[in-house]
Amino acid sequence: MNGLWDQFQLLRPGWGDVLEIVIVAALFYRILILLQRTRAMQILLGVGLLGGGYFLARILELNLIRTLLETLFQYGAIAALVIFQPELRSALARLGQNRVLRIFTKLEGSAVVDEIVEAVEELVRTKTGAIIAIEGDVGLDEYARTGSRVQARVSSEMLTTIFTPNSPLHDGAVIISGDSIRAAGAILPLAQTPLQDKTLGTRHRAAVGLSEESDALVIVVSEETARISVASGGRLRVGIDLARLREILEGSLPDRSEKLSLATSPS
Repeated sequence: MNGLWDQFQLLRPGWGDVLEIVIVAALFYRILILLQRTRAMQILLGVGLLGGGYFLARILELNLIRTLLETLFQYGAIAALVIFQPELRSALARLGQNRVLRIFTKLEGSAVVDEIVEAVEELVRTKTGAIIAIEGDVGLDEYARTGSRVQARVSSEMLTTIFTPNSPLHDGAVIISGDSIRAAGAILPLAQTPLQDKTLGTRHRAAVGLSEESDALVIVVSEETARISVASGGRLRVGIDLARLREILEGSLPDRSEKLSLATSPS
């Protein structure tokens, strides 16, 4: 009787077991949140299907299929590091960051926000295309090196001058770090996921691409429609007005309470 009771006692988790379960569950949840809306989630589902096929092959004693899958899994870890490289870098960069606080921590004071909003307003009025990347916790040095160093204080005049049509730097992106313009004419990575809205151009794809690779906030002004778009966390919000842009820059509203029009395709 005592032996049976001891076996049942093993099924009763202690506080340490409960803590471990909660930590592991939270970790898996965080990983899934980081992977959603990326090609990594689709690849992960494919790996899950292969794993299911492997166990099915073992049950049905399909030795050839089992051997092939075992060989595939043997070298799969190395292949995964190559395939998942962009997602791994992005996930490690974002891990542990607070979604509400990470967007605009580098900007020093409302004066910088005022200058950016004023510049965007002028760019919209003149239908001048522009892309402005605002550095978060993840450094943008590798992208700044693709453009021209500026090192100037953020001002609406400087931003509108950089994006003046036919100027040497108007085609690339401006990178802002803190209260300074670090670089102009920078080349940003294009989005890995297609944009649903086919009217969106290269600037929008670059904005989404950078937001997939880092925690940067990227503002785009369309020269065709004069619409303002904002990319962050791999999402593109299209048709933002100036008041909403200011709120996003100031970080006054949490992202999860918004009902946004997403231009990236769902996973």
